[in-house]
Amino acid sequence: MFTPPSLTIALMMMITSAICWGSWANTYKGVKNYRFELFYWDYAIGIFLISLVLALTMGSTGHDASSFMNNVQSADTSNMLSTLVGGAIFNLANLLLVAAIDMAGLAVAFPVSIGIALVVGTVLSYALQPKGNALFLTAGVACALIAVILDGKAYGSLASTGRTVSRKSIITCVVSGVLMGLWNPFVAYGATRGNPLTPYSSVVFLTLGALLSCFVWNLYFMKKPLVGEPVNFAGFFSGPPSGHLLGLLGGAIWGVGTVFNVVAGKATGYAISYAIGQSAPMVAALWGVFAWKEFAGSGPRAKTYLLLMFLFYAFAILLVARANG
Repeated sequence: MFTPPSLTIALMMMITSAICWGSWANTYKGVKNYRFELFYWDYAIGIFLISLVLALTMGSTGHDASSFMNNVQSADTSNMLSTLVGGAIFNLANLLLVAAIDMAGLAVAFPVSIGIALVVGTVLSYALQPKGNALFLTAGVACALIAVILDGKAYGSLASTGRTVSRKSIITCVVSGVLMGLWNPFVAYGATRGNPLTPYSSVVFLTLGALLSCFVWNLYFMKKPLVGEPVNFAGFFSGPPSGHLLGLLGGAIWGVGTVFNVVAGKATGYAISYAIGQSAPMVAALWGVFAWKEFAGSGPRAKTYLLLMFLFYAFAILLVARANG
């Protein structure tokens, strides 16, 4: 099993992971005339395939007890099931995130959803295992909530430009964020109890759970979409080749980022990997603002809110990381 041989390589892997996490959604933004419910099938297949490829390559060097196939044979069944459940919860959260991106854009959906996830995940982690500096954690949670509110205010200010501001999109972001903060304990259980899963195996079962749960979550949204008319599988098979390719590419980008973060984080420690990984929403917001011009034509008030959002989100990450460090 490959692990970073030095701190420098581990840090490079974590920075790459943050860029991947904050950038994969660009593949959906680049899709034309392809509904997100259909795009998501390609994405779910992509995240599973890339995690499996990396497990069979990077996760199988040395062919010892930690190699992927040997680890799957020796790990407790309860750990695999727990990680699959975590993948199903993650998948529902991520489906809602993609729907929110469709409605509100990258610069709004990512910071609001992941900001809420940061709050929920931090509070839940502390409730389950009271470790870390409570003062820093409280301050970090407060900064994250302020950042979410500021991003919502920036989004609301778009109404003055004549663009539609949807309350449904903000509610979708919030629900996505709550769920996004709940899946990690299930994966952590599988990676720490009894005969645990290695980082590579964890991501394989996480993404397998996500893919399998598409037959529940995504089929539901195809029949009862948040936006637009219902769609069926005929639309998937007649979809544009570029849509399928971008979906698979988006999944591959996310999967590389996840494997890199988990593997490097195990080598360097939680505080560093958490801080760098949670900077992904700022990467996504930068894409939304500068590449996709989601706030083009907005007034100075919206831009002030966005700048303050970046600052408070950065403070939240640093404070939570410091509390756990």
